[in-house]
Amino acid sequence: MEKSLIEVQFPVSKLSKEAFKERKAGAGQTLTGLGKWWGRKPLVLVRALLLGLLLPATDDPKKDMKIFLKLMTMDEEGLKLRRKSSISAKDAYEFATEEEKAKYFDVADEGKISYKKDLKKAEREEFQERIFKRMPYEQKLRYCKRPEEVENLPKSAWDEINEHLGTNAYSYQALVEELGKKRFGQIPTVGDCFCGGGSIPFEAARLGFGVFASDLNPIAMLLTWAALNLLSLPEDEIEKLKDFQKRVFEQADKIVTEWGIEHNSKGHRANAYLYCTETICPECGFKVPLIPSLVIGKNSKTIAVLHENPAKKGFDIEIKMNVSQSELEQAAKNGTVKDGYLICPHCKMETSISSIRGDKVDESGKTIWGLRRWEKHEFIPREDDVFQERLYCIRYEDEKGQRYYKAPDDEDLEREKKVIDLLKERFDEWQQKGYIPSDMIEEGEETSRLYRERGWAYWHQLFNPRQLLLHGLLMELIDKEAKTKEEKIVGLLGVNRCCNWNSKLSRWIRKNEQVIDTFYNQALNTLYDYSTMSFLYLKGHIIIGLNNLFDTTENKVFMMLSDARDINLPCHIWITDPPYADAINYHELSEFFLAWDKKFLKEVFPEWYTDSKRALAVRGEAQQFKETFTGILRNIVSSMPENGYFVLMFTHQDSQVFADLTEILLESGLLSVNAWSVATEREDNMSEGNFVQSTVCVVLKKIDRTQLEPVFIEELYPFGKEEVERQIKLMYELDKDEAEPNFSPTDLELSGYYAALRVLTSCNLKATNQKIKEFLDSMREYASSYIVPEGLKYLGFDQDTIYEIWRKMESYEKFYIRGIEFEIRGEKRIGAYQDAARSLGVADYDELFAVKKSNSARLKTASELGQDLVDTKHAFSTTILRLCLLAINSAIKKDQEINDTAEAVALSHEMLKTKLGTKYWNNKSKIEIIFRYLAKLEEISGMEHWQDDSKIASYLAERVANDRL
Repeated sequence: MEKSLIEVQFPVSKLSKEAFKERKAGAGQTLTGLGKWWGRKPLVLVRALLLGLLLPATDDPKKDMKIFLKLMTMDEEGLKLRRKSSISAKDAYEFATEEEKAKYFDVADEGKISYKKDLKKAEREEFQERIFKRMPYEQKLRYCKRPEEVENLPKSAWDEINEHLGTNAYSYQALVEELGKKRFGQIPTVGDCFCGGGSIPFEAARLGFGVFASDLNPIAMLLTWAALNLLSLPEDEIEKLKDFQKRVFEQADKIVTEWGIEHNSKGHRANAYLYCTETICPECGFKVPLIPSLVIGKNSKTIAVLHENPAKKGFDIEIKMNVSQSELEQAAKNGTVKDGYLICPHCKMETSISSIRGDKVDESGKTIWGLRRWEKHEFIPREDDVFQERLYCIRYEDEKGQRYYKAPDDEDLEREKKVIDLLKERFDEWQQKGYIPSDMIEEGEETSRLYRERGWAYWHQLFNPRQLLLHGLLMELIDKEAKTKEEKIVGLLGVNRCCNWNSKLSRWIRKNEQVIDTFYNQALNTLYDYSTMSFLYLKGHIIIGLNNLFDTTENKVFMMLSDARDINLPCHIWITDPPYADAINYHELSEFFLAWDKKFLKEVFPEWYTDSKRALAVRGEAQQFKETFTGILRNIVSSMPENGYFVLMFTHQDSQVFADLTEILLESGLLSVNAWSVATEREDNMSEGNFVQSTVCVVLKKIDRTQLEPVFIEELYPFGKEEVERQIKLMYELDKDEAEPNFSPTDLELSGYYAALRVLTSCNLKATNQKIKEFLDSMREYASSYIVPEGLKYLGFDQDTIYEIWRKMESYEKFYIRGIEFEIRGEKRIGAYQDAARSLGVADYDELFAVKKSNSARLKTASELGQDLVDTKHAFSTTILRLCLLAINSAIKKDQEINDTAEAVALSHEMLKTKLGTKYWNNKSKIEIIFRYLAKLEEISGMEHWQDDSKIASYLAERVANDRL
């Protein structure tokens, strides 16, 4: 059977940029609007995988890639088709020629750039088309729709596709049918046994594949069901659902207005409420509101001011708007809780929150948590509880739409009391009917903190009375109004979205002055202060945007709530993202929603269970996962056709993960034919670390190892190196003559893992996990030594000399030069540096960084390094590169002292020779190459911080070149 395109090549660079664009759309992503799921894979990646598996790899790889990109609308014509907006004058000016700048732009005295006012629309559009072509791919995407938003390709594109593939298709569905029948004899079925938020089955169905989707978790299956069933409804049915959502909202809004719990006496309506936790300072007995920052809004310059009230032995809170910048800055510093400590504004003493809770350690070392557990009937703290809750600020909106903040007055507090009374009247009935949660919180890695940190023992206690009242009212109205299962589900999804955005775990973002969702990350984070939305503010979450995105009438779609261990359906293609090495406790987090959803899930899907099946969840722990997942794969492989494919996704690039994966594949009868790494995940709310993680997609086929002779891993090293070289040469060849490289140095280094995986899984291997890991590390290191940085190739030296010098460089030298290459390419992710460090075996690199932020990282220049890491035990300290950098810094310092550059360079050169001794003459070519490389940096845009160092490097390079014994 001919190979598929994905076995040979894959456009990882462009796909990474497309995936990042999709992620940046946030709530605008196609499936995100249906509800929260953690770690959904981008639809553009799923589409690329599916088409890459179907398209054949011919003897013309360049043409193959051209056709693939055309299908993905990622070629020039596709990008032109996707372009949706006018190019800003600032961006266009950047890529304009000097002649064009004079012809099309006006530049004001203050530097503001604008198009000429007399420029005709047609002329401007024609000019912008030229500019668009010149832009790099990533910048073009700012002005483009996502690939999935293009309904179909033009006929001219299909004609070219058909000519190359020998097909007669004029839609994606027709192409899938034709290529599917060529490869599998029928329209292929795509399976996903960990379907999560539904990205894989949804995109497969939209392209015209048959679909099988399953997951152990009911919330995952709810979201997948909604993606496949609601977004494929005819327009008239979707309009009915929209009318239903609108009707429920309007009825609820009318009731809330009649209750009078959101409008003040002026008729102004609240849209946000800010609450904080309060506790008694054990040092002075004052009741202190726990607020990390007294800033409420940076844009509106609103702050909270604490005033001591000795009579109440507490604090009154004043809300001030339009304060000065100095007041704003002071308020940011004046929080009452920081790093787990209460900072009392009265006595100025600091007390740990854990001691306030009463946490203790017994004689055996076990922690005894101090808070009492709340009881089932409770939804507000008891008066004697350690932590109380206080409404301290309300944002109102007047009849003109102007917003203002105020501290709650007596009327506001009366409305708060009314909310509690209204909830008390309904609480027991609503719990019995399933309108609000009644389930106890089961202890777990994530959920146990809810009791430890706040005493909450039942899921409804994660919501305050106002939140419970609004959400419960919605559930009641949905139950009364919904006539179809689609109406119940769309209503339930709206409630779930409200829960995510309106709980006691919903943060108030002071910079943007808005509420952010409970699951802004993958945890249940208790907060000292939180925000609550008014009902009107919830409208965008209650009413879900629905559109007809595809038609499933022609597709075979089968869904099942099931343990992956029980799946063995005969799908032609499996694509799945299992929870390996995964810190996300899906089963625990999903219970936040399940507590609300049980009633309607039982009614709509009577065959479904409604708990998270914690005991059956496939966990990420290495040994347990290996055993479980091996069994799952064996089951699936046993029913997979001989020419079938399995694509396994995971977001880790650690050699231990690959070693474990190798053992799983060896045991389950699968062969790795290639793997590709695409940047997909954005880890928000981290101060350090890799914001954009890569998803590794391992492409697998069946293999029968019973007929193969046993092989020991020591025999495979020569074959592994050959495969690494073959892979890298192919990647270089595919990038040849390309305006923008498809493969980064990190991709090339990772190819060491991927090549090793192919070699290891192609035989009947006998090896320990440790031996496999050593083999993988060795192949990645070999790949790293084989890949010469671009900047070293064009210095005028013989390429064999460059390769030999690069190969013999110390790991830290390679890491430093790799880092400079990242800067040249505009790569600022700390994750790229971390990947390079892992591949080179570099562990201690913090001191090499000038900036080490998540998406803004770079290494120190020679001047910035100064005397650091010289004559120390650090591995970089004694390298030739480090001493060359020291020589540059010494020359600059000396020049500043004596104001004679030539003399300063001469003295620095002599210092370098002295420090290196005989190593200087033995490594003279290497030293010259290092200086020549650094000297080139001043010519490169974006490397201005190297300018002074680079000039000195050029002088030193000349001295070294002309130096004779």
